[in-house]
Amino acid sequence: MNVLYQGYRFLTKHSERLFLMLLERRLKKGKELSERIREKEGVSKQDRPYGPLIWIHAASIGEAQSALILIDRLIAQTPDINILVTTGTVTSARVMESKLPENAIHQFYPLDHPEWVESFLENWSPDLILWLESELWPNMLHEIKKRQIPAALVNARISPRSLRFWKFARPLAKNILETFSLTLAQTETDALRLKSLGAKNVTVTDNLKYSARPLPFDQDELQILEQALKSQPLWVFASTHKGEEEMAARIHQILKKHIPRLLTLIVPRHPERRDEIRKALNDSGLKMTFRGTRKNLPQPDDDLYIVDTLGELGLFYSLCPVACIGRSFSDDGGGGHNPLEAAQLGCAVLHGPNVQNLQQIYDEMDESGAALRLPHESALTGTLLDLLKNPEQIQSLQEKGRAYCGQKADVIKKVMAELAPLLEKAGIHAEETQVQTSQKRTSG
Repeated sequence: MNVLYQGYRFLTKHSERLFLMLLERRLKKGKELSERIREKEGVSKQDRPYGPLIWIHAASIGEAQSALILIDRLIAQTPDINILVTTGTVTSARVMESKLPENAIHQFYPLDHPEWVESFLENWSPDLILWLESELWPNMLHEIKKRQIPAALVNARISPRSLRFWKFARPLAKNILETFSLTLAQTETDALRLKSLGAKNVTVTDNLKYSARPLPFDQDELQILEQALKSQPLWVFASTHKGEEEMAARIHQILKKHIPRLLTLIVPRHPERRDEIRKALNDSGLKMTFRGTRKNLPQPDDDLYIVDTLGELGLFYSLCPVACIGRSFSDDGGGGHNPLEAAQLGCAVLHGPNVQNLQQIYDEMDESGAALRLPHESALTGTLLDLLKNPEQIQSLQEKGRAYCGQKADVIKKVMAELAPLLEKAGIHAEETQVQTSQKRTSG
């Protein structure tokens, strides 16, 4: 056993009290659900369903969206399969539970305490594990390897910051990456970084997000909003993080001098920040309405419309002609959210400089004219003014965005082709093997 891993395991094994304190603190902050807090300790109220089960781990909302693409294709190929999906955040859990098919179960991922990890694996006993993107937990991955459960790292990426960290613990990185018999990287750069840390059988398949279906939305709600706004000029700052709501307000104050009827829409990434956002914008002098659970409509004299709801981003991309993608200007150093969702629904894409989490997608969109990179707030302000006064420029961006998305839609086919041998090995792809697996479970 790797020396670094032995040290990590010893520390985590004797830190149960600290883990419990962390969960208690998160619960008080509303970052956990009290009725499901034991799932974070590897304890579930649900029993494992009968038959083969694929476990897909997707850390948070971004990875969860990629997981849904994978789940759709897996169920299309093997309709009787069971899917277990784990995520770590309340927001991702709510989104997943509303979108998962009947034969898929959501659970919170347990914290990386050795006994909690073992409890989780004992309960669910997965036949195959598909681990999305980049969150690597040593105790869980070591236990998966120990139990010889087939596993693949899918849609894998590793940021420069993560690479620097893992280089200091290269033997530990190699130890846990050996859990995966197959690694499907998003880019050539990701592939090289993962190989340097010890990943095996690495193939570049591009980003699964390219194969996502357009975000769903309620057509009736769209008509209600269109009637309420009556062709009012508008734009949306989507999936905003701290600092970006105030930025949207400052931009609006400048733009409304030139476009008097302008409405600025703000869709925070985390709706539970509504009180924080209200406080931040109170001194702006701008009139605003929060959509809320009652789905309040913007008022005729509103400057800002704050969409503090979950699952409605597709609606507002369909409503608005142009969007700035959030967490590309935020106070936390940024990283960027998925611009493809806006482009697929015909919304022109703008973004800031900090898009490192999806760098390849943004770079390719910028190069093809499907998105515009703005280096700072004043550049975004000027570009929005220009676009909103020139609808033909917006239309050009919209068309290029749709074309770019269309060219990239087949990534899921590449991923499934690479996963096929592993599915067979796990007894999931071939009907004959599934029967053998079922017999084995019955006899046990």
